[in-house]
Amino acid sequence: MDDPYLVVAADKGTASYSDVANALSAECGFWLGDAFASGGSAGYDHKKMGITARGAFECVKRHFRELGLDIMRQPFTVAGIGDMSGDVFGNGMLLSPHLRLVAAFDHRHIFIDPDPDAARSRQERARLFALPRSSWADYQTRCLSAGGGVYERTQKHLQLSAQARKLLELGGERATPLEVIRAILKMPVDLLWNGGIGTYVKGADERHGEIGDRANDAVRIDGHELRARVFGEGGNLGCSQRGRVEYAQSGGRINTDFIDNSAGVNTSDIEVNLKIMLAGNVGGPAPTGARRRQLLASVTDEVAAQVLRNNYLQSQAISLLERRSVADLADHQQLLRTFERSGELNRALEFLPSDREIDERLARGAGLTRPELAILLAYGKIAMHHALGNADISGDAYLGTELQRYFPQRWRERFAARIARHRLRAQLILTAATNSILNRMDPGFAVRMSAQTGADVGSVARAYTIARDSAGLRELWASIEALDNRLATDVQYDALLMTRDYVEQLTRRLLLAQAGHELADIGAAVARLSDPFQQLHGLLPALLPGIAHQRYLNEQAQHAGSGLPAALAAWLAALPALRATPDLVRLSQLARKPLGLVARQYFRTAAALGIDWLAEAIRELKTSGAWQAVARERLYTACLDGQRSLCARALRERAGDNEQLARWCEQLGAPGAQWRLTLRDLRATATPDLAALMAGAEALRNLAQAGDR
Repeated sequence: MDDPYLVVAADKGTASYSDVANALSAECGFWLGDAFASGGSAGYDHKKMGITARGAFECVKRHFRELGLDIMRQPFTVAGIGDMSGDVFGNGMLLSPHLRLVAAFDHRHIFIDPDPDAARSRQERARLFALPRSSWADYQTRCLSAGGGVYERTQKHLQLSAQARKLLELGGERATPLEVIRAILKMPVDLLWNGGIGTYVKGADERHGEIGDRANDAVRIDGHELRARVFGEGGNLGCSQRGRVEYAQSGGRINTDFIDNSAGVNTSDIEVNLKIMLAGNVGGPAPTGARRRQLLASVTDEVAAQVLRNNYLQSQAISLLERRSVADLADHQQLLRTFERSGELNRALEFLPSDREIDERLARGAGLTRPELAILLAYGKIAMHHALGNADISGDAYLGTELQRYFPQRWRERFAARIARHRLRAQLILTAATNSILNRMDPGFAVRMSAQTGADVGSVARAYTIARDSAGLRELWASIEALDNRLATDVQYDALLMTRDYVEQLTRRLLLAQAGHELADIGAAVARLSDPFQQLHGLLPALLPGIAHQRYLNEQAQHAGSGLPAALAAWLAALPALRATPDLVRLSQLARKPLGLVARQYFRTAAALGIDWLAEAIRELKTSGAWQAVARERLYTACLDGQRSLCARALRERAGDNEQLARWCEQLGAPGAQWRLTLRDLRATATPDLAALMAGAEALRNLAQAGDR
């Protein structure tokens, strides 16, 4: 392949290899030059930044927030794999002042501190972290609590204090190092932090030989034996995937290593792209040597913040998937089949459940676990990235702003010309767009939108961007996320899921209602819709009659009662009505009437005819399986289409005030009579099913088409 994009991110003890790789790259005239590898003498020092550990800690903090614990302000117990000289372990064990490390081990030592003083032990760990080539043997025993100690793994037996035996739940006064390590892995601590090398957890149905880490066969345990509340995977391959799933099914909180420790690779990726941007003679001579090093160093904090934000969003995306994992299992099954048919996924290789296993989970009310959802999210991103590449969206001027957002704020104007002509411009836009969409939506979003509307994935991305930006969703998301540790995560996640449903419905509406050329110019569409969204929002709830008005008040009260600020509660309550904005803009343009007047007519017409009741019944319909969900969305679309058509007719026929509207409803002839009869029968049914609602949608469609004729 021409011009492959390859990053060599050197690991612990191999940082000099980055310089070797870059020297060879420059010598061979490779186009990346000395941007080939990161982390060397002319790049970001991951250990000094602590970036991998900080990224994994973002995921760990989320786990504990979901458990109701703020580990940056409340004490928590930790057992660990690694030592303080290591990048991931050392940095990780210094990130919270309330961290109480009670036990740890590496390939040389076992560390036990049954009842540590958080401040004093942290200070001692910091000393070891700063001490070159330190080990647990350098830990000052005066900093240990009663019964603590540091033991050589080469000893045949360890003499354990009463406090250590109680901590480890071991009966005898003596134990082998292997027995102690297995006990550490099984401890009922808050966090088990993996910052070392080796695979220590497998699935019960896996043989040690399948793991490929013979050195740790004697200490490895099964996933169900883990009793830590949270497992943080700062290191690679600490668990097998089957071990993760088994632990998660036993109630443990875990993602995967490629989610938790992605910050280091992400930093390398950004570093290389910054170096590529600074190279060449675009907009002046390329900065080199000390000047380039100074430029890179000046944005270190901003790069770190961007990387940590990615860890935050990816772990949040998995949490939102987990929140609906049981309800969405049939959808996830359908998505797995889609990826298999396209040749993008082999379920067996990724240890994802077969259809038979999924059917068993459906029967017992279980969904995919977090480790499985992480895999599904990854494949969703891969598939969408490929599809967007085929759709060639990178040339879109508005989506090009994603390229600006990728680079440090202080460089966006200064190096605007270099950024615009970046060698990997297209690839960066595709990656940014993919992450921007699927960190907020679910992995099957693009596939589902394409199936329901017939649109290609490029059009889906454009419609999503229009829906997000014209409705100001980034501001709404920021308001919800600002409530971390101030509000129960369940409340936050439910609010975020409401916005996800909202933007999906808005995207679908845009795909079905807008002409292709209107979607093609994203910037123009956002400009055309932004003011109407704000205007309509300002008119709520006074604009709403009947059921819609009561629903707004009920939802606002419910959100406020759950602890959401008043402004945010009102915003969330407004979402169902705001979905109509694209239709209202179109009606306003066709009727040449003010948006507020058209909106009033739209909602009044729905209330007078009972369309609002049908729409609510369709939205509340419980579905089982992907096909029923598709049918429900089509019914809802038909309901909105009918409401728009009847509103247009009422506007033409001047059915403005309540009295005129009532007379107009009575004069709708035979289709109107049939609609009223159908609606009466539906409302007499306690819980209308899919077939009944289909009859209602058909009667509404006949009524709307009669007016069009």
